[in-house]
Formats: sequence, C-alpha cells, structure tokens
Amino acid sequence: MKIAITAKGKDINSEVDPRFGRAAYILIVDTETSEVETLDNQENVNRLKGSGIQAAAMIHNSGADVLLTGYCGPNAVKTLKAAKIKIAAEVSGSVQEAISLFRANKYSFIEEANVEGHWI
Repeated sequence: MKIAITAKGKDINSEVDPRFGRAAYILIVDTETSEVETLDNQENVNRLKGSGIQAAAMIHNSGADVLLTGYCGPNAVKTLKAAKIKIAAEVSGSVQEAISLFRANKYSFIEEANVEGHWI
C-alpha cells in the first residue's frame, strides 16, 4: 500500500506539514518496501486557488491509497474521496512517527473537511 504524507522537508525525518494543498512536499511511502518518493508541491504553495485539488490529483497519480495530513479543505476532500483515497487528518510530528502510527492503526479517517476552504 502507498500512503501520502504532507511534509515540510524531503525525507521521513521531516515534520508533517499541517497544510494539505500548500504543503511544501508530499512524500509517497510504500508500506511494503519502505521506498519513499518525494513529490515537490512548490507549484501549489502560492497558487491563488485550487491548490488542494491539484495536490489531490498528484497523489492520485502517484497511486497512493491513503493521505496523512493536518488539515484538508472541502474541495480537496471531495476530490480525494472521488479518487477513493482515505484521509487521516490532524496528523502531526515527524513523517516517520506518522508512518509508525499509521502502521499501528492509530488514525481514523475523515469524511468531511476539517478546515474551511481558502479563498484569497
């Protein structure tokens, strides 16, 4: 299984980025092989709107089944649910800690946004 984790840096020792669409990076971790792929999300960081939808499309294209993040807005949730990607929100700490907690089934999945959409 592949999981996507929003991150402030490029490796698993980085802190989880609480922002979904505007996270600096998204790490894709294969839970079977522990292989890590780093997706650069810089294009979406300063996007006027639609960053969550674009980040959701990147995650879908990576083949991830689950997203671990801090906060996820309504349009991103709608897009991720359409792609059948489960969302665990309010994730914090390091990416490595988040992976460990995921493997221990410590997260529950959300069905609704846990933050309002961002309109600039």
